[in-house]
Amino acid sequence: MPYFLLLLAAALWGTLGIFGKLAVQQGLTPLEVAFWRAVMAGGLYLLHSRITRDPALKTPDIWATVVFGLLGGSVFYGSYQLAVNTGGVSLASVLLYTAPAFVAVMATVFLKESFGLKNALLVLLTIVGVALISLGGGSKVSVTPVSLGWGLLAGFTYALYYLYGKLYFHKYTPISLYALALPVAALGLYPFVEFQPKTAVAWGILVCIGVFATYFAYWAYSAALKRLPAVQASVIASLEPVIAAVLAALVFGEVLAPLALVGAVVVLGAVVITTLPARSKTQA
Repeated sequence: MPYFLLLLAAALWGTLGIFGKLAVQQGLTPLEVAFWRAVMAGGLYLLHSRITRDPALKTPDIWATVVFGLLGGSVFYGSYQLAVNTGGVSLASVLLYTAPAFVAVMATVFLKESFGLKNALLVLLTIVGVALISLGGGSKVSVTPVSLGWGLLAGFTYALYYLYGKLYFHKYTPISLYALALPVAALGLYPFVEFQPKTAVAWGILVCIGVFATYFAYWAYSAALKRLPAVQASVIASLEPVIAAVLAALVFGEVLAPLALVGAVVVLGAVVITTLPARSKTQA
């Protein structure tokens, strides 16, 4: 069951870029897509936490969660949608998984974890992979400084989920934390949103993003983490960009060029190679 929940989460996350691009084709801006994603998922988690009567956060933790909501919600959701809009679904999804390299560096600085040879290899492979992607490009894939910048910013802010989770997921349920962080994310995005008239199709796409690809995906991933080691979860979750790339090729005809495809494999391989040894060490 936990493996199914992880695969479900990865599959749902893999649709984010597809739905985001479809929403833009309906006339919405990337930041409005990000805003409604945070509103819908945040509202559901707020209701969820009220039903389950989760304990309230303490004041210092409230402020930390507000900051996380702005960076891990507002900036992350916005930068990912902008990465999809400027570079395509495949590119954005692969660049999102540069997050482990950012985690390796930030964990050393903020959590005083040992950097080590494994993390050095992870960072090196990630840099090589991104360089190959930037040189390779592909069909209907726009690799520019802007698209790379938005994608790497998405990867960096996605990495904050690890640091925040490391500090707070053992103190509170993820439901109660998301119930505060995601509404804050929506408030952070609101001043930058240009609201557009929306058709029924556009609303349907937004529901798919906010309810299925965010609320249910987060819930499935959090439920699986209770039963599986985090390392196994991170490896299985790395299927997300693979699913996104396949869907992008089928729906939009986005295909990474051979050199960029090698770069994508290097980035994803870095995640798998550097986490699998940790698994055996943990089990031992």
